[in-house]
Amino acid sequence: MKYDVIVIGSGPGGYVAAIRCAQLGMKTACVEKGPLGGTCLNVGCIPSKALLHSSELVYKLDHHLPEHGINIEKSSFDFDKMMGRKRDVVTSFNQGIAALFKKNKIDHLQGTGSLKSPTTVSVDGTDYETTHIILATGSEPISLPFLPIDEKRVVTSTGALSLEQVPKKLLVIGAGVIGVELGSVYKRLGSEVTFIEFLPKICPTLDETISKAFQKILEKQGMTFHLNTKVTAADIAQDKITLTTDKETFEGDVVLCSIGRRPYTQDLGLENVGITPNKGFIPINGRFQTSVPNIYAIGDIVDGPMLAHKASEEGVVVAEILANENPTIDYIAIPSVVYTDPEVAAVGLTEKEAKDKGLEVKTGSFPFSINSRAKCTGELDGLVKIVADAKTDILLGIHIVGAHASEIIAEAVLAIHNKVTALELANTPHAHPTLSEAVKEASLDVHKRVIHK
Repeated sequence: MKYDVIVIGSGPGGYVAAIRCAQLGMKTACVEKGPLGGTCLNVGCIPSKALLHSSELVYKLDHHLPEHGINIEKSSFDFDKMMGRKRDVVTSFNQGIAALFKKNKIDHLQGTGSLKSPTTVSVDGTDYETTHIILATGSEPISLPFLPIDEKRVVTSTGALSLEQVPKKLLVIGAGVIGVELGSVYKRLGSEVTFIEFLPKICPTLDETISKAFQKILEKQGMTFHLNTKVTAADIAQDKITLTTDKETFEGDVVLCSIGRRPYTQDLGLENVGITPNKGFIPINGRFQTSVPNIYAIGDIVDGPMLAHKASEEGVVVAEILANENPTIDYIAIPSVVYTDPEVAAVGLTEKEAKDKGLEVKTGSFPFSINSRAKCTGELDGLVKIVADAKTDILLGIHIVGAHASEIIAEAVLAIHNKVTALELANTPHAHPTLSEAVKEASLDVHKRVIHK
């Protein structure tokens, strides 16, 4: 059987690409060696958000309800049931993707896919012919050579999502997005959480103002950060794990190694077709073609932020390119989110990135502590920061740390995508009282017209 398209990988890039190809009339197959949904669904975005929400409920019961006049005894939780709910959420989406494949007449080829030739994909020894191939194999965690991962006591994000019990002391190497999200889960459930970060700030891609404010909020919640600190050795004993750094030593029950991810191209057979990765990433042109014109690559295995929604957008675009359409992606308008409490969300350039590009900028900000809706709900932490071009007033970046930032950022994405000016955003009516009014006020602040600050 010959296909028009074979997609290797069923993560948010791969399965979306397969569905869009099928919608456009192409006979499509999708290769996946594990459960449908890839890393994002099975050991990434979805299970982590399920645990983040469950643990947030526990934290709010103990720390926020009393201020609303709601008195209960100290909460308790069933960790096994919490993990069970997480698994149920994942399974429901596994089944959902399978149903979408069936609906769109996509063949699911179960097994490990590799490139045998530019038009042949081998799946566990069975060859399938195709006109086009889309590579969407995602990424995997990076580990340290002296810290062997067992996913029990020394874990990556994968193991941290499946611990059998809440550790008393959790050491997190790396204070990036994944680290602070999972660290937050276990801090809320009772762990003593210590972060060891090589760089001088947490979540290093964030705007400087937002990163500093975010760290203070997390410290107020009881998390400890050691920045500019390099882990150099580890001793894994039966009763504890000791990490040695260039400054001091740390002891814990569980270590989460969260120092980043790298493209997953193992056993993909790139050498069989002459595709050579560059620093692990597969080089592509502006139409997502690799050095072999009928083989395309998307998502975490190509350059750019490792974000599920970025991969999905690329999956749709590649499918439409194969259908002889001319789609585009506005990469500057792709948002990023940290799903802690409060959340952090950003789109566009940071102030530093804008200045590094030689742009003259003006900024505005507004704290949630004086936002009327935040006052009503008690969600006072955080702020909105806006970066605009000083000459044109066009918005360059919008950065939020605060409650429901992941939802508020949609307005910001639309504004950045449509090259709205700060004044246009400031003059856009916002419902009152809402958290999103902080975006309007920050826009007003760019022009020194802020009303409530």
